[in-house]
Amino acid sequence: MTRSEFDSELEARLLRYAAIDSQSDATSPSQPSTEIQLDMSRLLVAELSEMGAQDVQLTEYGVVLATIPATAEGPVMGWCAHVDTAPQFNANGVKPVVHRGYNGGDITFADAPDLKLSPENSPYLGEKQGEDIITASGLTLLGGDDKAGVAIAMTAARHLLQNPEIKHGKIRLAFTPDEEIGRGVDPRLPEDFGVDFAYTFDGGKPGEIEFETFSADGAVVRVTGVSAHPGFAKDKMVNALHLASKIVMTLPHVTMTPDTTDGKDGFIHVSEINGGSTEAEIVLIIRDFELDGLAAKGDLLRQVCGAVAAGEPRAQITCEITPQYRNMRYWLEKDMTPVELIRAAVADVGLDPVSVPIRGGTDGSRLTEMGVPCPNVFTGMQEIHGPLEWISVQDMALASKVAIALAQRAVS
Repeated sequence: MTRSEFDSELEARLLRYAAIDSQSDATSPSQPSTEIQLDMSRLLVAELSEMGAQDVQLTEYGVVLATIPATAEGPVMGWCAHVDTAPQFNANGVKPVVHRGYNGGDITFADAPDLKLSPENSPYLGEKQGEDIITASGLTLLGGDDKAGVAIAMTAARHLLQNPEIKHGKIRLAFTPDEEIGRGVDPRLPEDFGVDFAYTFDGGKPGEIEFETFSADGAVVRVTGVSAHPGFAKDKMVNALHLASKIVMTLPHVTMTPDTTDGKDGFIHVSEINGGSTEAEIVLIIRDFELDGLAAKGDLLRQVCGAVAAGEPRAQITCEITPQYRNMRYWLEKDMTPVELIRAAVADVGLDPVSVPIRGGTDGSRLTEMGVPCPNVFTGMQEIHGPLEWISVQDMALASKVAIALAQRAVS
């Protein structure tokens, strides 16, 4: 396969970025949640300065901002990606591997000989024969979510800076921390970003454009029992773990869970149970595409907690539900101009634009809710948040081409 002008740069960037530990941590109160994310951020500041970007800064809330100066009159556009990797799987010591000219068979992993990636467990891989595939070594995720997005935006930005004859408006870059734990968009970011609209590069297959996401709430249920010596506990002890287990088992678990839903179905997901017999905590996430469905699931959780509490009045059970992000469609459908612009740019590079709802959320969900319209654009990343994660260098190149076409479209 003929390599494009962007392939080598994108490959080098992703290999460099993926090897940097930058996992976020939902249990940490700091901002960003982990200091190691700033290793990525500081590298980007240095690279942006070296390539000639303007207004390069690392904000006190951990976002890297920069400007690609305009070469034509037009709206101010933003490009976003996040530097953190997901906490759901090991992301320490990532060793990215390039499988050049993929032959269509099984991909094996040096550090996990029993692990195999193939078109059987990742069907889209079957379409990538001849392309250059990047994976991790088997013990970690790759971190293409979203270091691929960072590489794509950086590559497109460098190309525009080196080719001022390309007509485009002012472009602002934002590389955020903590997206994976829902804390990537600080309230100060929309004003500091200073754009008319923006795009996150945080999607999947080439051609995919997303302007509809889950609406999301987080929930924490806390159970306080009654402590007693187990040898003398009859009619005294109330075991918090037993009550927490009862709450989990009373919630739907053959329906309305991530493993039993797809499409536009929402779910209640028990993500953690912590504690002991005296005090226990259940951490959940609640997802639905519609606000009334989200509210109904929250009410169901409260009802289950109330029923279990009523059965054991000596215990204390609290249920705290906190909003996380909302479906960006509620705002974008009022003005689809940013969506139509990216659809045209995707078509410009010879792809068919496809819009599918995201069974998740992006920084764009929060930005859109806060007044910055921000659809999501493909990067090529596949099988994210696990050891089989992979991405095609050629898919990343298509995304960089779309970013450049998008910049041109905005001033045409």
